[in-house]
Formats: sequence, structure tokens, C-alpha cells
Amino acid sequence: MPPYPLSMSQAPHVEGFFDPATNTISYLVSDPRTGTAAVIDSVMDIDYAAGRITYDHADRIIACIIERELRLDWIIETHVHADHLSAAPYIQDRLGGKIGIGARIMEVQETFGKIFNEGTEFQRDGSQFDKLFEDGDTYMVGDIACFAMATPGHTPACMVHVIGNAAFVGDTLFMPDGGSARADFPGGDAGELYDSIQKVLALPDEMRLFMCHDYGPNGRDIRWETTVAEEKAHNIHVGGGKSREEFIRFRTERDAQLAMPKLIIPSLQVNMRAGEMPTDDDGTPMLKVPINRL
Repeated sequence: MPPYPLSMSQAPHVEGFFDPATNTISYLVSDPRTGTAAVIDSVMDIDYAAGRITYDHADRIIACIIERELRLDWIIETHVHADHLSAAPYIQDRLGGKIGIGARIMEVQETFGKIFNEGTEFQRDGSQFDKLFEDGDTYMVGDIACFAMATPGHTPACMVHVIGNAAFVGDTLFMPDGGSARADFPGGDAGELYDSIQKVLALPDEMRLFMCHDYGPNGRDIRWETTVAEEKAHNIHVGGGKSREEFIRFRTERDAQLAMPKLIIPSLQVNMRAGEMPTDDDGTPMLKVPINRL
């Protein structure tokens, strides 16, 4: 077991908010005793063809927080998402809270700052975020002890956040019949992803695991909660003791067949800025489309 400060006796209340446009699950996590909360992997709605941003998904979460009279302390990104846009600053403007991400965001910003030709005005030091989590960093949601666990492989800055007996795995793992995330984006590495998954699977068997995405394989209903024990036994990519070499071979062959996510171009530009839209020289929100760079 990795040397992380587990607190399995503490059970946060977890509510998932599914976004059918991106198959993303955002989470409202709260301490039942103190009414303190965190939002994990929020979604900002975009009509990419029309260039229009809306906030229906985030407004659902905000309404729930207000209705339950919760205090929002944290707005956490498990990584720089390539398939949806973060609503973190929108939520922060309305309810407060600190926006946090893994400290290796600086590597992601450096890589994609070049791809999007961002220039020197784009800061590549993670300063757009309020908190940069290092592996093993601890924090609190009310009285519930939490820690961040570095899980690179899908991206360098991926982290699993463990809040009491609940772990929010980002794209490191999917449901057992969904397998694992791709590792072919710039900065990704299939071997690192395997090692990161093993860290997750070393958590206690009864640890609740919450997915960032689900696609309902083979037509089943959308689901987003499982356990370490279920993943170890049944995950189609890493369960049953599959070796590192087997995983790297499978992941490499599989990733070569995958298309780019539909929203990767707007998502990366927004998410590496902690959810803020890039602007042109006049301050008008504007996205770039790099040609033959991804």
C-alpha cells in the first residue's frame, strides 16, 4: 500500500451530475456534518459549431449547493480534460472556493502553449490555479481528511483525489467493462498509466471509486461508481493480474485506432487556463485551431 493517509471511516456524501453531451460525470462531494463541499470536474457547455458558451450543467450543481446550504471550499480538476470544458471560474465567481489541479500542469501548459502558439503572455507556471497539488498533499473537506495521489499516464498532471472512503479517479480508470483511458496525447505514456492504475488498485478493496466518464458499453445504463475490488477482479484492461507489457501493447495498438475527441481544441485552450476563455488582443473571447499539430 502506498504511504498515503487513508481515512476509510469517513464517508462523504457524493452526488454525480451526468453530462450526456460529453459523457462526463461531475461530482458534488460534501461532509454531512459540517456542510462543507467540493466540486470535482465541472463542465461548461459549448455549442462548438455556433461558438456559443452556456452554463446549464454548472447551474444544476450551483442550485444543489444553494438548496442544501453547503459551503464550497474546493473546485478540483483531476487533470486538463481534452473532451469537455471546465466551468471552474464560473462556479467560483458565484460560490467561492479554491481551484486546484496537479502541479505537473506546468508541463501540460508548456506543451500546449507551443502547439497553440500562445506567446509569452500565456503564463506556464500554473498561476491560473489557486492550488497546485503535489503527490501526497493533504487537505480537508470539512472534517473529512483528503489527499491527492499523482497518477500520470493519460496526461502528466493527472491526479486521483481521495476524500474519506471515496476516490475520484479522473480518466485513469473507467468502469470495469470500460477499461482505461488512452495514453497517446502529448505527454501521455502507457507504461506510466499502468503504474498509476496499480497505485489506485493498491487502495483498500472497499474504497469507492468514482469515474469521470462513462459511455455505457454494450448498451448498458450509464454508471459511475464501483470499488477497487471490482476493478481488480473485472477491469477488462488491467483486471485479473494483466502484466505491464500486456497493457502497454494493448493500449498502444488501441490508441492508434482512436479518433481525436471532438472538443479537444477548445477544451485544451480553456482548461489549461483553469477554465478561462482565451482572448484576442482586444480582450474578445477567441479560440485558435492549430493545423496538423495534434
